[in-house]
Amino acid sequence: MKQVLLVFIGGGLGSVLRFLIGKLLNPSITNFPLGTFAVNVLGCLCIGLIMGYASKSQMLSQNYTLLLATGFCGGFTTFSSFALENQQLLVSNNLSAFIFYTLASLVVGFLAVFAGLYLVRFV
Repeated sequence: MKQVLLVFIGGGLGSVLRFLIGKLLNPSITNFPLGTFAVNVLGCLCIGLIMGYASKSQMLSQNYTLLLATGFCGGFTTFSSFALENQQLLVSNNLSAFIFYTLASLVVGFLAVFAGLYLVRFV
């Protein structure tokens, strides 16, 4: 039960932060969901840092990993919003934004995870 509560708390905090960043950034650029893109890339970097630190130091307990990686990062990032925004770009016939958003999200997201894992080596 403790682990479920940790995921719940982390997920709630991540979701609230995602909401705030989305409100701040999404309306700033038309035809590109910058808020969702930003939280997904930041979430990828965070999970890379968290998991890299957990595997490197053995100091991050399973409970902290659940709180931070599963809970916070899981609540902070959002694949469902990414998919919906891509559908909306297609419906509005904005194929170039659809292609850019999809490819940039995948490429930059993977690079952010790898960067997080790499950066932990120097801590």
